[in-house]
Amino acid sequence: MKSSNDNHLDIIDERVIAALSKDGRISIAELARQVNLSKTACQMRVKRLEASGHILGYRAILDHRRFGRSHIAFVEVKLSDTRAAALAAFNAAVRALPEVEQCHMIASSFDYLLKVRTRDIVDYRAVLGERISSLPHVAQTSTHVSMEAVKDDHG
Repeated sequence: MKSSNDNHLDIIDERVIAALSKDGRISIAELARQVNLSKTACQMRVKRLEASGHILGYRAILDHRRFGRSHIAFVEVKLSDTRAAALAAFNAAVRALPEVEQCHMIASSFDYLLKVRTRDIVDYRAVLGERISSLPHVAQTSTHVSMEAVKDDHG
């Protein structure tokens, strides 16, 4: 059984997490220097943060323009049915769409907000018309096209 202290982070933990959030490939030696710990103590702290679930993993941040996928649209989705089975069906189907980068259930006048990344507006229109609109229980969508990412912590 976990104690209430299992989620407690001290100032050093917060510094470790901040440094790793900026550069997940930082060496333990450099991380230790930045947070003023020995390499061994720093490595143990990182392993503890990973084991406790505070750090879930590491990933590459991609330049989507180089992959030809710089068009971003946010799509409001309203479902015709919001009972548990309908939500589960929608959730499973939306996870299978590679163009949908994020999907959030929303407490609003619509049910889901999707972040969709495609090549351009023509490609987006096809994804919306052929894939998103045909997801289970989709009754209505509304699109907001991103003109510029002012702040994007996740690439």
